[in-house]
Amino acid sequence: MARIARTGWTPYWQAAPLALVFLLFLVVPLVFILLVSFWTYDNYQIQPVLTLQNYADVFDRCISRLPSLCTTFRTYVSTLGFAFRVWLITLVIGFTVAYFLAFEVRSKVMQSVLFLICTIPFWTSNVIRMISWIPLLGREGLVNQTLLGLGVVDQPVDWLLYSGFSVTLTFVHLFTFFMVVPIYNSMLRIDTSLIEAARDAGASGWQILWNVIVPLSKTGIAIGSIFVITIVMGDFVTVGLMGGQQIASVGKTIQTEISYLQFPIAAANAVVLLATVLIIVFALLRVVDIRKEL
Repeated sequence: MARIARTGWTPYWQAAPLALVFLLFLVVPLVFILLVSFWTYDNYQIQPVLTLQNYADVFDRCISRLPSLCTTFRTYVSTLGFAFRVWLITLVIGFTVAYFLAFEVRSKVMQSVLFLICTIPFWTSNVIRMISWIPLLGREGLVNQTLLGLGVVDQPVDWLLYSGFSVTLTFVHLFTFFMVVPIYNSMLRIDTSLIEAARDAGASGWQILWNVIVPLSKTGIAIGSIFVITIVMGDFVTVGLMGGQQIASVGKTIQTEISYLQFPIAAANAVVLLATVLIIVFALLRVVDIRKEL
């Protein structure tokens, strides 16, 4: 109260509009999803009667089937597998691109131009960018025709499209930029005199990378990781389109339940997914205190 008396209410009034938007478009919908997840339903209607059956259905017979995995656990393992692979690949690519822009390109103008070029794919729809892979990866696509022409394979490769490979490739294509931006922003804030001091002290390029650049870029790495993992965990369009409707994911499960008007169990699945993502984010924040670093 003493602090409010000293500074006045101006900061709170300035934050009020964004806080109101945050409340109306994030907190309130999440509360409704949580509430609906406890409602009961049948083939005809949803009844506001509290029940835990929806969560029981989500984890139906999962414990009794151990050590074998039930459908829900297999779906989460598949989704987490995609998230881990995409995170690892986008981290390597994003860090490399950000490093090149921040330290190898000396001109600020050229840095801005190259960074702008990286944003060009975002000028088109994600769906169009997904579909563009189909003529390349299909049985009659450019990649298979090239492999056949070079004599590398005797028949078209089937696993290039409508498989886990095509889903992972598309995820990397769509979301690498979400890793580039925060890492690049963190690298721009690194004092180059620290790198020069390490070089004068006899550190090799790899030692400078691991002992100077990576620790000072961990905030950007954490933010980019949160972006990529949260998007991949909830995605269902990419999995459905590039997986040929044959690959399971949590987002795809929720989308299917909504299409059948099974809103309470879809809400229960959404709550479980949200809890899983929050646990991952919490683990990342335990490693890197973003607020302190920023």
